[in-house]
Amino acid sequence: MLRYSTVLAGIASLVMISAALGQPDAAADYPKHPVKIVVSVPAGGGVDAVTRIFAAALQERLGQPFVIENRGGGGGNIGAETVYSADPDGYTLLASQPAPITSNVALYKKLNFDPTALEPVAIMSKFPNVLLVRQDFPAQTVQEFIAYAKANPGKVTYASQGPGTTSHLTAELFTKMTGTKMLHVPYRGTGPALNDLVAGHVDFIFMELASAFKLHEGGKARILATATEQRLGMLPGVPTLIEVGLPGFVSDTWNAISAPPKTPTPIIAKLNRAINAVIEEPATKARFRQLNILPGGGTPEDLAKLKRIETERWSKVIHEAGIEAE
Repeated sequence: MLRYSTVLAGIASLVMISAALGQPDAAADYPKHPVKIVVSVPAGGGVDAVTRIFAAALQERLGQPFVIENRGGGGGNIGAETVYSADPDGYTLLASQPAPITSNVALYKKLNFDPTALEPVAIMSKFPNVLLVRQDFPAQTVQEFIAYAKANPGKVTYASQGPGTTSHLTAELFTKMTGTKMLHVPYRGTGPALNDLVAGHVDFIFMELASAFKLHEGGKARILATATEQRLGMLPGVPTLIEVGLPGFVSDTWNAISAPPKTPTPIIAKLNRAINAVIEEPATKARFRQLNILPGGGTPEDLAKLKRIETERWSKVIHEAGIEAE
């Protein structure tokens, strides 16, 4: 009986091995036809511009068109919901800012998708945030800025790209850590917010370096500090907020690629390798330098970890400040 059982077990093992060897690699011939990248913002937004860089390079590298479809609205939720409901075959991907895959779960009372179920693929790029003030604001340093805000409670105004956006949440974190009270002026996007800052209608904004640097360099606004762990090479004289007494104050706006739930791991891995290879291309590095963008990269696990950290951080800010999506 023992020999018979052993023989049966051996046959079962051989069957399993044969099946595994005969199973085709889900990514071996991927992609076989065009891939659609759903971008969670309208054409021309930051995520859109970065995604188009990668779409062109991925097409060259993987041999099939990567087609952009802009589905903005709902703080990125519309695009995320579209991809969440798509077939998990690697032919529909999401390119998004952090909100729809992190903080929106706390900002919106109900989502029609589960951000945690979207498969992380890779981080495309990072945009460090900076504290940008109007050119004629009386404070010349962050310390002077905080002192001025405390002496004028409720009178200093800050712009944002809209309620619940990174610019809004970063400013809320800043007011909490500095013990100041300031007035939020929400806008519909980056352009209108920066236009009013330059015109002097609002006092400051937390903004991505890519958008703020040209205004700073052109003398139309001033960067008082960066929300980074270390000073930036293009702004060696500008301190970090950590340096001026706000421990752990780091805020990035980053762009990432995600896939529908249950997308096969081999396809995720192949896309991740291709995206990391694009980041290392000289043409991509040159374009990023031109746009003042920092490269992303890393593994799907790195993106998953970042999502967890950012969700926890900004959800806490949202709940404590009582912020709700409009």
